[in-house]
Amino acid sequence: MHSLVRPNAWVILRLPSDSLKPVQVVPNTIISLGKYGTISSDSILGRPYNLTYELLDRQPGEKDSRLRIVPASELHQDVIAEEIAAANPKDGDDVVLGGDGVEYQLVGEDGKVIMRSNRETIDDSARQTLTMEEIEALKREGTGAGKDLIAKLMLSHTGLEEKTAFSLAKYKLLKTKKYSRRFTLLPMDVPNLAHFWLAEKEAAKILEMRNESLSLICSWSNVHFAEGLSGVEGGRWLVVDETGGLLVAAMAERMGTLYPPEDDEQPRDEQKDDEADEEKADAKRYKDDKPLATSNTITLVHNNTQPNLYLLKFFQYDPTTTAPTCPDHPLHTHLHSLSWLQLVHPEKDTTYANPIVPLDAAGISELKSGKRGNYFRKLRRYNHTKKIVEDTQEGGFDGLAIASSMDPSSILKNTIHLLRGGAQIAIYSPVIEPLVTLSDYYSTSRRTAFIQQAPMSFQEMDEDENMKWPGDEDFPLNPTLVLNSSVQTARIREWQVLPGRTHPMMTGRGGAEGYLWTGVKVIPAKGRVEARGKFVKKRKVDEAAEGGEVPSTDGVKPETTSENGVTSEVKVEVESGSEAPPTKKEKLGEDQSEVVISQTGTGSNTPLTTEPTGTKQESDVEMVES
Repeated sequence: MHSLVRPNAWVILRLPSDSLKPVQVVPNTIISLGKYGTISSDSILGRPYNLTYELLDRQPGEKDSRLRIVPASELHQDVIAEEIAAANPKDGDDVVLGGDGVEYQLVGEDGKVIMRSNRETIDDSARQTLTMEEIEALKREGTGAGKDLIAKLMLSHTGLEEKTAFSLAKYKLLKTKKYSRRFTLLPMDVPNLAHFWLAEKEAAKILEMRNESLSLICSWSNVHFAEGLSGVEGGRWLVVDETGGLLVAAMAERMGTLYPPEDDEQPRDEQKDDEADEEKADAKRYKDDKPLATSNTITLVHNNTQPNLYLLKFFQYDPTTTAPTCPDHPLHTHLHSLSWLQLVHPEKDTTYANPIVPLDAAGISELKSGKRGNYFRKLRRYNHTKKIVEDTQEGGFDGLAIASSMDPSSILKNTIHLLRGGAQIAIYSPVIEPLVTLSDYYSTSRRTAFIQQAPMSFQEMDEDENMKWPGDEDFPLNPTLVLNSSVQTARIREWQVLPGRTHPMMTGRGGAEGYLWTGVKVIPAKGRVEARGKFVKKRKVDEAAEGGEVPSTDGVKPETTSENGVTSEVKVEVESGSEAPPTKKEKLGEDQSEVVISQTGTGSNTPLTTEPTGTKQESDVEMVES
């Protein structure tokens, strides 16, 4: 993100009343701040963000107010003075405030007021001696950026001495918000835009998604910058966004493709009216059209002919306009959009199903001026759509992020096969019911039942087509494709942090809570899973030798072992004609190559062939299944 205000960039102005005002800084224009006045757009160009500016009084002959940066010491002078007074109390003070911020009416034995409350305070308009005509006259004068008016209002209040320190601070803050002429210059980033749209605009258009939910979606879907890494393929993410582009903006911000480059300072040249120049411009635009990026990309699946990304205009990107203000914006090549029809049934889409035949130079020269421009536009649009559809159907996406009011199971049914193994999935919904249903589809019990007895429609499909299984009544989705599914929510609560009165804010907006479903795409192993490895068991004859017992020389020694709670009788039989079983100090010879192990209840003796144990440990015999 840029550190200074650039031409044609969008910024947010936080007014003294704490309301937010988004404005576009177009050079040589006037920016209105409502009742606080007007400023020139040139006065904030090239200035840093996150600073508070004060409107100075107009000098004779000036049309707009000049700006002054308000230092932090002046912004927080009341809090600093209060902390200094609390740290250095003076002798003879009549009122002592409680350290915990609670005020009581307490009187000592000598009649001295120890603590006082605002119980007897009466806030009435009659206590203000200034009339409305005088206040309006002071406002029109506008001296001292509103500070003179605030001082006169406080001096004219007859009940000011009855107020406690806390109520006096609230009264001064109220008048400061109403009459001071200041504003804070904030950058137009995703958190500020989400807060502005949720608090002061239509929250339903962004599915009432808060900043914490937006951050969780990007974190659980593992969105990050993934371009230019040696030996690592670039990341590709699949997105279903019905928040007007807010989710796409949050992901693009993490991927480093949301903001235009620093060196792009000049806007696009105005289109000329001459037809010949338009033809040359169309031909040049087609010739110099940048290819689509293959890594660090976002593929957006939408419902309509054009994607609904109206919020991206605040970041100088508009996919619907033919004359973008920033033609070199990274999203022109890193954001790929296609409709559900183009994804599921591309042969039914008019743009994809009707290819444009390329013409040679002679054929292009025979076209009229109007048809020539249409030809270049249609050819560019067809190649663009074909490239996106083919790349999307190949799959291999690193993650899936969904913020939609559609049924999530219907979305996963058509997109789960496009994800690679280990891809992260994050789905946001304003309500919890569809996410609970989705968790049931991928539950452990359904997965176990599916593995034990898969539906016949699934068994009849080829292994390569199992990912695209449409489901049935018992298993709407393939439960073996997703693991570690969970549902969660988060909400941040604001706190008031002031000396002696720090507490959580008692007011907050209602609306939907917002829930998030997460999971991991996996690829089931083909065939039957079996455990394999080397089975090494310590000989019982060696254990007997360690205990001081003399092994039997008749060739057979029964032993009883207990393994995992199951008792079995093991009989070790040495080949006839050989010597007695060796002790711990001896090794088996090369000619001793057959050991017979029988378990009670099996009814047969199974010969197992062993390798020569000259290189093994003294008491181990390696047995391999014949």
